[in-house]
Amino acid sequence: MIRIGEIDHVVLRVCDLDAMQRFYCDVLGCREERRQDEIGLVQLRAGASLIDLVSVDGRIGRHGGAPPGVEGHNMDHVCLRVEDYDEAAILAHLRAHGVRIGDLGMRYGAKGEGPSIYLYDPQGNMIELKGPPHPG
Repeated sequence: MIRIGEIDHVVLRVCDLDAMQRFYCDVLGCREERRQDEIGLVQLRAGASLIDLVSVDGRIGRHGGAPPGVEGHNMDHVCLRVEDYDEAAILAHLRAHGVRIGDLGMRYGAKGEGPSIYLYDPQGNMIELKGPPHPG
């Protein structure tokens, strides 16, 4: 039997590697962990997981076909659990960075029902920031 513990990493094919890295590091607080320019890969630490950014014109990214755009994306969304979730402070931070914010609400996640915020990275990928589950 296979038992999944958590998300290890998510790989995003990107058109503008620098803009995407700035967003994930400067806005969401990730940090660069590893870089392999020869294959067009930047790996960002996101808590216990990684977000890999792969340039669509790099060796790995070319395998995915056409770049993401208006007609389609490479994923629906990725959900990132936020420690010390303070919705008002998070929203103020996102607005200060000019981030496009989507729906807010209570949603079910790996730890149960709790608050979440949808937002969009510079390439239009949807990100969910997830707060702690509500008791009950």
